[in-house]
Amino acid sequence: MVMTVELRGKEVLLRPLTRDDAEALARAAGESRESYGFTPVPNGLEEAQAYIANALAQQEAGQRLPFAVFWQGRVVGTTSYWEVQPWQWPAGSPLQRTDRPDAVEIGSTWLAASAQRTQCNTEAKYLLLTYAFEVWAVHRVSLRTDARNAKSRRAIERFGAQFEGVRRAEVPGQDGTVRNSAYYSVLQAEWPQVRS
Repeated sequence: MVMTVELRGKEVLLRPLTRDDAEALARAAGESRESYGFTPVPNGLEEAQAYIANALAQQEAGQRLPFAVFWQGRVVGTTSYWEVQPWQWPAGSPLQRTDRPDAVEIGSTWLAASAQRTQCNTEAKYLLLTYAFEVWAVHRVSLRTDARNAKSRRAIERFGAQFEGVRRAEVPGQDGTVRNSAYYSVLQAEWPQVRS
């Protein structure tokens, strides 16, 4: 299921990531690298180009929908829908669909230092959640982060996602260790409360 989506809010635009975003992403990532200890963030133009090429290859494979985060007149980072999952329902189920996913994950989010701890990330997540629940009508939106990333975990919990647990030894960590991931989710029935 390869698709493109553009989401526009009051201050934030999430538009499909393109190869032309490499210089802007490199600038955004270069503002300060202090908060990127747990997150893979490109360092310099060459890494930004490779980051985008990888994201677009994952999109082509149907695994990811990567966005450039546009705020205050410039690209300040990136975020993605991951694991865009159309479920295989039992034969004849009226819930079977092929035009949109049943569940999705929001991830690979990083922002320039100047956009962190601002309304930018809140609005970006709101746009992603709104589209997932109100256009795709998904049953679940998942989020995950390095279990050691207390700042990211607090941000996820602040908007109402429920902690599901820690998946041990899930993926390589950004620091070269084996990462444990903290998993969170919002269900369709919980969305009205989270939205408010």
